[in-house]
Amino acid sequence: MALRFLVVEGNTQGARQAHREAYGLMPSESYAAVLQEIAPDALCDLAFPADEGANLPDASGLESYDDIVLTGSHLNIYDRTPDILRQIDLMRAIYASGTPSFGSCWGLQVAAVAAEGDVRPNPSGREVGFARRLTRTQAGEGHPLLDGRPAAYDAPAIHLDMVTAPPTSCTILASNAVSFVQAAEITVNGGTFWGVQYHPEFSLGELAVILARRTKILIDEGFCRTAEDASAYVADLKTLHADPARQDLAWRHGLDAEVLDPERRTREIRNFIAHRVQPEKSIRGRA
Repeated sequence: MALRFLVVEGNTQGARQAHREAYGLMPSESYAAVLQEIAPDALCDLAFPADEGANLPDASGLESYDDIVLTGSHLNIYDRTPDILRQIDLMRAIYASGTPSFGSCWGLQVAAVAAEGDVRPNPSGREVGFARRLTRTQAGEGHPLLDGRPAAYDAPAIHLDMVTAPPTSCTILASNAVSFVQAAEITVNGGTFWGVQYHPEFSLGELAVILARRTKILIDEGFCRTAEDASAYVADLKTLHADPARQDLAWRHGLDAEVLDPERRTREIRNFIAHRVQPEKSIRGRA
């Protein structure tokens, strides 16, 4: 029987449509495409809890899925606006459902806050382009989420906020110099979440589109000196997306196969499906 995935989009309608206009897909649609590349027979539904009046699954609906995935978002969770509070409430319901859940960036932040942790702006500033020198914690050694990752690796990333106070039920699995919670497992109310602060779902092409829309941030925060510098960086990422064998560009930007190889870049998502979703489908009598 095919796997049933629910992809929960963290963005408001305007942000979703802006991403679609620039990239051709909403973030949830792009994430669903990655899931279906990994599990070709998977069925993916999308949910938009930021929208007032959104038709969201109830408890039995959440339990009917084999996997629930939370995307990134342009929102800041400490603002606690209604579109954010709905997402926190939904995450609490996901925990209670016992359905395996996974999240990237905002997804990890929502999962932490729903478990009574806290998220604030990173005092070290924004992490842009790639999270560098990610390393396992002692607890992360041998954890199946990071199976196949080397001792140190890079991954696509763009975020200002970070988990500053992990919930008591959180096990930190990977860290780097910018954010001490880069990968984690959180168990609350019978449910277990795996998540990362970076974006294993992003292709270099999608990352390039996102950065192209943030030229002012790149300049204002000192990542690029000029708009031309920013455009050149985006152009290099687009070229590497089309031709990962461009060793000159890979060398220039310090990228290796952990980023350039799509299978290795999406390792955490593949591990989640292999080690959580498929085994628990059988345990829950749904195989």
